This record gives sequence, structure tokens and C-alpha cells, in this order.
Amino acid sequence: LKLALIGQSIFGQEVYNKLRKEGHKVVGVFTVPDKNGQADPLALAAEKDGTPVFKFPRWRAKGKPIQEVVAAYKSVGAELNVLPFCTQFIPMDVIDCPKHGSIIYHPSILPRHRGASAINWTLIQGDKKAGFTIFWADDGLDTGPILLQRECDVGQNDTVDDLYNRFLFPEGIKAMVEAVHLIADGKAPRIPQPKEGATYEGIQKKENAEISWNQPAAALHNWIRGHDKVPGAWATIDGQVVTFYGSSLLDASVPAGQELAIKGASRPGLVTKNGLVVFGNDGKMVLVRNLQFEDGKMIPASKYFSVDETTTLELTEEEKKMAEDIRAIWKGILSNVAVIEDSTDFFKSGASSMHVVRMLEEIKQKYSGLQLQNEDVYMATKFADFIQMAVRKFRGEDKEEELVIDYISKNVNNMTVNMPYQCFINGHFINADDGKTYDTINPIIASVSSASLADVDKAVAAAKEAFENGEWGRMNARERGRLMYRLADLMEEHQEELATIESIDSGAVYTLALKTHVGMSVQTFRYFAGWCDKIQGATIPINQARPNHNLTFTKKEPIGVCAIVIPWNYPLMMLAWKSAACLAAGNTLVLKPAQVTPLTSLKFAELSAKAGFPKGVINILPGSGGLVGQHLSEHPDVRKVGFTGSTPTGKQIMKSAATNLKKVSLELGGKSPLIIFNDCELDRAVKMGMGAVYFNKGENCIAAGRLFVEESIHDEFVRKVVRYSRTKEESFGPVMVISKFKNGDVDGVLRRANTTEYGLASGVFTKDISKALYISEKLEAGTVFINTYNKTDVAAPFGGFKQSGFGKDLGKLFSPSLISHLTVQINEETTLPVVQCV
Repeated sequence: LKLALIGQSIFGQEVYNKLRKEGHKVVGVFTVPDKNGQADPLALAAEKDGTPVFKFPRWRAKGKPIQEVVAAYKSVGAELNVLPFCTQFIPMDVIDCPKHGSIIYHPSILPRHRGASAINWTLIQGDKKAGFTIFWADDGLDTGPILLQRECDVGQNDTVDDLYNRFLFPEGIKAMVEAVHLIADGKAPRIPQPKEGATYEGIQKKENAEISWNQPAAALHNWIRGHDKVPGAWATIDGQVVTFYGSSLLDASVPAGQELAIKGASRPGLVTKNGLVVFGNDGKMVLVRNLQFEDGKMIPASKYFSVDETTTLELTEEEKKMAEDIRAIWKGILSNVAVIEDSTDFFKSGASSMHVVRMLEEIKQKYSGLQLQNEDVYMATKFADFIQMAVRKFRGEDKEEELVIDYISKNVNNMTVNMPYQCFINGHFINADDGKTYDTINPIIASVSSASLADVDKAVAAAKEAFENGEWGRMNARERGRLMYRLADLMEEHQEELATIESIDSGAVYTLALKTHVGMSVQTFRYFAGWCDKIQGATIPINQARPNHNLTFTKKEPIGVCAIVIPWNYPLMMLAWKSAACLAAGNTLVLKPAQVTPLTSLKFAELSAKAGFPKGVINILPGSGGLVGQHLSEHPDVRKVGFTGSTPTGKQIMKSAATNLKKVSLELGGKSPLIIFNDCELDRAVKMGMGAVYFNKGENCIAAGRLFVEESIHDEFVRKVVRYSRTKEESFGPVMVISKFKNGDVDGVLRRANTTEYGLASGVFTKDISKALYISEKLEAGTVFINTYNKTDVAAPFGGFKQSGFGKDLGKLFSPSLISHLTVQINEETTLPVVQCV
């Protein structure tokens, strides 16, 4: 098709580039005049290609078409007008002129939110869905027949910029090209817009974006984010207009802060360490992160009362080179500015929000270690300020405010251990909602917060928000892996402290806690960090329904919020086994440690925050299993429960999970058999058999509860066990139950070994490999040890049969319960996938 593009901006430029790449001929580009000596991006792209460019300030005068302009348009001979982003009124003489008419992109799901500020009103009205429409232009205001529509979910804290950059911009470009293809193929529909649900709202400008304070907190939040970044919701503070950016609903007790009077608000705001807290007429709160003054300066709202005492940095030679490289990037964007001076203001020189994206991407490509966000540009709009900010970040001087923790400190094991004792919810250590605590005893170590039902709801909501709308949900797999490696490194750095806490809280022997409880936890996080970018789908050959051809492939995606309930015998290691796999798959979690051993889990929460995990990804709730664990297993927003503990409790969790069909994995009780044949290496069997029973004081889910020793070596086996036991200074608590079986009665001992409802682990000692393999096939257990015992490894799947539960921890088999499998089928005739959840 011969196309005329009428519009502007980077959006128009991208549509232009994609259409040309697809083989369409753009015969003319009609855009706005240069501003401050800088051409519009669409004009720049077209001029570079030699496409005719027309820059008309207007198409009509006194309500009538300007004939010279219309004549210039008609001279290009377009067959279709494409209006990707157009702020001018185009005469019907032009709209109806081409053979195929005109199509327009509109950023709402028409007929809702007609008008020039559709994205703003989608958020102001609190819509749960946003989207765009490509429609055939007519003589009404956004009333023409629909060609196609796309929609997306709206996050609770999405702003105008968020929606545009995440969905409306990239998907809108693709859809405009698709629409042209449909027209070229004669398959473009014309669906009349329904009358039901039609709305029209006026354009939002700075003058009508003032905040009205007499409304609920949710409405205040929607108003602020609905104007973020343009035109910016504002209020009058200390006699000047202050614009609010970065709002979120605050569901917590009223924080401490300094009062700030706001004109029109019945209740003063509070400047807190996290930002400005404002109140709705329902008493609920909104947190505002950033404020901008009339002179364009933007500050963190938490710094409103602070005096800016930042000193100017002296740059190193490397940093001076970086500054000049960034200056060149600014010059490439601000082509209308002759020289980028220290006083050059990025936005006052003609840059827009999309130029921010371009600038940060170019800096990232040149300096991958410099991680900048859109907010950083708005905080430092002048070049000199921007360089100072960028260098501080490059040096690592921009670290977030230290995590606030109230520790219980103990001098133990020749060191001072600092132990958090509060619930960890949404990145903060906080008291339980009802203020309740309980004592963790050895004797009393600390009074620990006892989570309530309200705390469970807060933690699940935080995990859900982090998964659906937070940084974690947008993070790529390798970045997740980097965070997990960082967390493993921190756990290793703090291994003596973790082992000491584990020892005093659970009674573990310190050396064992250091090697196994903590050591294997570190290994587990490193192992699963490597899995993050290897959870992959597949393409599937299918029978084709001629004449159509189809592509079918599968995707593996995280399932959402996972609840984890762990026991007291290996507090940290069980946390690692279950949470590392959960995080590697991209899920978020709420973990309940055993009520009697919560302290290493809370220390782990501290380390996860210091590693940089986003808020809400990891939440730790100490407290009662009957209260916290039960509510987690019933909660409708929890997609999976992972539990290690007793079989009766596991059955109760299954019943609760069945109410909303959530996934469940259970690692339950065991009564593990160990069979020792007369052809074994006896001394090794004795030592391993003792370890199978006594390891970790016998507090071991796979402990050998029953030893079956072949008759001919039974008495000698017992004598050696007694002799070894007497040489130890400690007194073994667990009981070793030894039974004999007749020489050569392999099947008989197998029947006895399998006469239990449990099937977690088992073992066999023999030099006969054929016998060992036969036994391993017949034993009804998830793990069979041959000539060893208690040998677990992060790469080997672990889990039981029968009433010992189902589902696997560790190894590559971790994924089925933690991911959703999607089958995607695409017909070559369409770009709209049919998605089926499996």
C-alpha cells in the first residue's frame, strides 16, 4: 500500500520504520513544525530516508480546511492514511480522500475514554483493564468503527508512563502494522462501536490537575498516578505549587513523621523516612515518593525538610571520560542545542519522556555497571546535576536507606549474634498486627512476634503485588539468578553467625550446623541460581490442518505466590530447599518457620533484603501453625503450598488446599528401613548404620527407624554398635531398633521393610550389585541408599512415596509444582495467540 503517515513523536517514528521494513511505501509524512530548532522524531526518520515531509502547524483555519495544505496532501497520492499519534485536527477532505480511508490509534478500550487524555482517565477512574483501539476515522470524536483492540491488566501502582512504556507503546506499534496488513489483505473488519459504556472526558492540563483532598485515599492515589508524569497532579504547599509523583496506597499503621500543611487538606501530611504520607477522607493513607517544585527541581518527598548539603564531587579521570560520553549522548538527543553546557536542562531543551528512555538505554549500553532509572533523570534535569548523580550511583553512594531492624543481641560462641525477632513483611521488620509475641526457648532467647491472620493477609498481598506488578515480576531470569548468587554469598559471609543462631535455637551441634545446616543451604541457593535461565519450554511438531500451518510451543512460567511451611529439625536448610527453587522459578513466597525455631529464618530475611531482593518477594511469618499455616493453606491468593512435617498435618493441608485447588507438595514422616546383608563391609555398615540413626541427634526425617541385619552377622553387628557407642563421650538419645532376618531371605526382608505406610527413604548394604539393584527396585521409598546413608545433594531430587508425601525438593525435578505450563498455538494467518493453561 501507498501510505501517508500523519502524526508525530517516537511512536509515530517507530510505526513509520516498521511499515517500511514490512515493504509498504510511505509516500508522505505529515507532522508538526520543528520545536526550538529540533525536528520531531518522525520527521527526522523520514528525512533520513528521503521520504517527502510536510510540517504544517495546522490543517484548518476558522473551521475550514486550508486548501494549500489539502492540495499538498493530495499530491502524494496515498491509498491509506495512518494516524499513529496525531494531536492536530485533520479535515474530513483528508480523512476520506484515500481509497482505504484513514485509521487512528487511540490509547483506550473504546468506546470508554474518548478524548485526548484517555490514558490519564483510565487510571483516574481506577479501571482494572487498559488497552488501545485502532479504528476507522469518521466525523465524530473517536467514534469510528473498530478495526482491532488489545487490552492489558492495570497494576495497583501503574502510572501513565508505566502503562505507556510497558504496553501501549510497544504493543501499539505492532498493532498498527498488523492493522495495515489486514487492510492490504482485504481482511480488516469494521465493527461499530457499542453505545453502552461510552464515555468522553476532557483533556487534562496542568491547570485542572489540582488535587481535591475531600475524597478517599484510593481516589487520591488514582488521581496522582493518573497524572504521572504528565501533566502532574499538584497541590499548594508553603505558597507554591508542588507536583506529586510516585504514589502508592499505604496499608499500615500511621508512621512517625513531621507534619506538613497542605492547602485544602483537612489533615496535614507527614514527611516520613519513606516519603510524604497524605490522608483521604476515609482515614486511609497514600505514600508519595517524589515532589517537584515550580522551578523544575524534583526531590525525594522524604527530604522535604532537609537542607541539601551535598558536596560537589571531584571526578576521577575515568569519571571525567564517562561525563564526556554522556555529554555526547545528550547532544545526540538534543540536536537543537549547539553545546551541552553544565546548565543545560534536558527537558527545557525539548526532550520528552520517550527521550528519557532512549538516553538511559544508550548510557546502559556504554556503561553496563551504571544502573539508572527514569526517576533519576527527573531528579537531576540539568547536565551538571545529572553527572553528579550518575557518578554517585557509579561509585555506589546511592545505597537505599539501611534496613531498620530491632535486634536481640546475644554473646554466644565467642561472638555477638544479632537476631531479628519481628515479622518480615513487604521488606520491613514489623510487629504482629495485634502486637502478640511468644517466647522461643533455650532457655528464653527472645520474644518473637506471633503473626496473626491480618499479618498473613498483608504478607500474601505483598507477595502478590511483587509478583504481578513489582520489579520482581519484570526482572529477567539472569538478574534473578544474580540476586540468588548474591544472597548465597551473604549467607556464606555470615555462616558462623547463622550456625550459632541455629545451634542455640534448634539445639543443633555447632559444627554440624556450620557444615550441613548452613553449608548445604548455601549450596542450594547457588545450585538453583544457576537454574534461573534454564527453565525452558519446547516447540512441538503437530499435524497441520491444511491449508493452514500452525506453530505450537510450550512456555514455563511461574505460578505466583507460594506458601512454605517448614519444620524445626533443619530450620535453615529446609528453608533453602524449598525457597531457592521457588525463587529460581520466579515465584514469590510467604514462609512460616516452625514456631519453636524461627530465628534463622528471620536472619535469612535480613540477608535477603541486603542482597537486594525487591520488597514483597520474601516474607517470613513466625507464629502458630494452626493459625498461620492453616490460613496460608486456605488463602485464595496462594497458588502452591510446600510443607515439610508430620503426615496428619500434611493431610489437613491437602484438605484446605482442595478448597481452591492450589498445588501442594508434601515431605512428611518416615520409618525408613536399612537392610544389611552378610556380604557387606561390616565395619562400614556399622558406622553408617549408626549415622543413619543418630545423625543430627536422630532429628532427621530419613533416619533409619528400622535396621534389618542378616542372621549370620546380627550378633557381631550388635557387638560392634555397642563398642562404638561406649567410646563416645555423649549419650545417644535416639533408639536403634535392630531386627534379624534369615540368611538369604531377600524377599522376606523386603516384605518386612515395606510393611509401613511410609516411604521416604531406605538403605541397603551389600557387595552384590545385582542384589543391591533388585532391592532398590523393590523398596517402596523415594530414595534408596546403597552402601551409604544420609548422602543428599542439591542436584539429586528428594521426596517420598505413600504417606511420606509427594513432590520433589532439589534437583531438576523441582519445577513441575512451581511453574505453570502453557501451550501456545499460532496460526500463520494471525499474530493473535490462543493460549491454553495446562
